[in-house]
Amino acid sequence: MACVGVFVAYLPVTTVSASLPAIQRALDTSTAQLSWVSVAFVLPMAALILTAGVFGDVHGRKKVFQAGLAFSGLGALIALCAQSIEVVWAGQAFAGLGAAALLPSTLALISHAVPDPRERGNFIGVWATSLVAALALGSVIAGVILEHFAWRWLYLLPVPASLLALVVSAKLLTDSRAPGTRRLDWPGQLTAALAITALVYGIIEGGAGSFTDAKVMLALSIAVVASVAFVLVERRSSSPMLDLTLFRSPSFTATALIAMISFLGLIGFFFALSLYFGMVQQLSTLASAWRLLMVCVVPLVLGVPMGRLVHRVSPRVLIPGGLLLSVVALLSLTTIDAGTSFGSLAWRMALLGLGVSFVLTPMTATAVSSVPFHQAGMAAAANNAFRQLGAALGPAVLGALLSSRAVDALPGHLTDAGLDGTTIRRVTEAADAGGLSAVGRLPLGADTPRVLGAVSQAFIDGLQLCLIVAAVLTLLAAVVGFVLLRRPQQQSAPPATGPAASVQGPRTPDLPTAGTRTLPATGSRPS
Repeated sequence: MACVGVFVAYLPVTTVSASLPAIQRALDTSTAQLSWVSVAFVLPMAALILTAGVFGDVHGRKKVFQAGLAFSGLGALIALCAQSIEVVWAGQAFAGLGAAALLPSTLALISHAVPDPRERGNFIGVWATSLVAALALGSVIAGVILEHFAWRWLYLLPVPASLLALVVSAKLLTDSRAPGTRRLDWPGQLTAALAITALVYGIIEGGAGSFTDAKVMLALSIAVVASVAFVLVERRSSSPMLDLTLFRSPSFTATALIAMISFLGLIGFFFALSLYFGMVQQLSTLASAWRLLMVCVVPLVLGVPMGRLVHRVSPRVLIPGGLLLSVVALLSLTTIDAGTSFGSLAWRMALLGLGVSFVLTPMTATAVSSVPFHQAGMAAAANNAFRQLGAALGPAVLGALLSSRAVDALPGHLTDAGLDGTTIRRVTEAADAGGLSAVGRLPLGADTPRVLGAVSQAFIDGLQLCLIVAAVLTLLAAVVGFVLLRRPQQQSAPPATGPAASVQGPRTPDLPTAGTRTLPATGSRPS
């Protein structure tokens, strides 16, 4: 059920990413509006995943797991009925809320069922494989649907899938809670959500317009103030959502940074590359899906073996090595152009997938193993939260870079194409107002082929900048990993004490999944 849950949670990521060009054409959206389609999903995941873990610890993981399935199905149903981009955003947000509930609860199910840390690594490998399987199949499912139906029908599959999983989980799962006294950290949750939302909003709107706009500067200022407030609140809280002492572990700090940077690049990469396939190569969604699939095939094959390898090879070797492979793959992709063939793309994207496979499972396992046992669940949830923060920032940061660079480069490519000044002005004004996609709607007559060629070249300029930035950030993450990562000491489960953590019958020692440190039964604050 944990694997089913994480599959449902991550299915919309590439399903929607592969369908962005179709959504853009159908709803006549700008690039900035299109960025919010992806961000509306991952933003609730990043902002609420820690609190969802605390809800599970307090009220029962099974209940939160089922709530996640219900929200995922509801979000898909809303998007299925959408007639405007704003309704799509709403559906994506509900689905993201469901994913925020599913991710910590699925790891908690594994922790409850498999208390031995070494054996748990194998199960985390299977869990990670299910996550990658959702990423791999999502784009193919979207391609098949869009070959025959309208774009909104890609939201149909999650509805029965969520309902079926909800029914089955009601019969199969036993509920569990974390031992000790737990409380929800509302001040921490509110300041964290405000900081993340303001940051992502400021980056998207700044990229679409100007970072000197009053609303953008206000949003970024709010993000800074809310971040400082979050740190102060968590330091003073007797029941913090994120115990800041976790960052005393160099390995945990490294995995948090690597999780954020790697998913910023990966999800941003999917966003930019899906637009490249649709806008530059003019491929169908299914043809784009087969190309995007190449990134996911290798992690899908290596997920389970990597769960076993993580206890035999130091994370200081595995994770930086995978990141360096990703750097090579990203830099190799900077040479692509409008005519790059599938074969030429395939090996580069497979190399990127190989790098990801060396990072994904070891990153989660190392985060859990690098802190004391009673904080292992919080470490796993925090690692997920940083990963989703990177996923939220990915389309925002890379989308802003792509749009800004492409629009700036467009006049030069229009001049090189031999177009007259009047046409260049019309096209440039349209791109400034509505992004590159707005150019395709201009009635340009015989100049249309040359204009679209110039737009493709400008887009590739923007894509190359995105790839270089992603490569530099990934290289930085590799350096962080090499400096800070250490082979984790295996934390054995302590004997069960205090109030029973299982709602139904006896249980093996369990891991808290998020939110606070495990408190004694008296509720006193540990030193």
